[in-house]
Amino acid sequence: MTSDLWSFSLGTYARPGVEDACLQLQSAGINVCLLLCGLWLGERGVACNEDRLQQLRSVAESWDADVVQPLRALRVNWKVVAIGDSELNALREQVKALELDAERRLLVRLERSALSWPQDEATDLSAWLEGVAAGAAHLDRDALHQLRVAVTGA
Repeated sequence: MTSDLWSFSLGTYARPGVEDACLQLQSAGINVCLLLCGLWLGERGVACNEDRLQQLRSVAESWDADVVQPLRALRVNWKVVAIGDSELNALREQVKALELDAERRLLVRLERSALSWPQDEATDLSAWLEGVAAGAAHLDRDALHQLRVAVTGA
């Protein structure tokens, strides 16, 4: 694969509308790292199937639950209190950096899981988006569309 998943994710996330779309989908219960991985795989023409989706989910679920989510919860819980406490705010910023590093490490793990999958087999990015988003509560199809447009330009 030509570009690593982390670099792809940073570039994609920086595009107009992507951050908002990801946050909306995250609030619906979708793992944004899985979503970005699906976009990355779809852009490379890797065919989406249930076995591959399940393999990626198994990589992501425990890391997300045991590492990313506790850091995010701590950061969010400190948000209001840290406004008036510069020392707590400094700690909150460190937690935020740890959360980002945990997400980067998850993306590396996801990439490693998918490296052997053949490219240029499929052209339907929607299959990855729909597969990753399957089972989400209150799925925002507009947000999924925004991501598809951000990656494909169409």
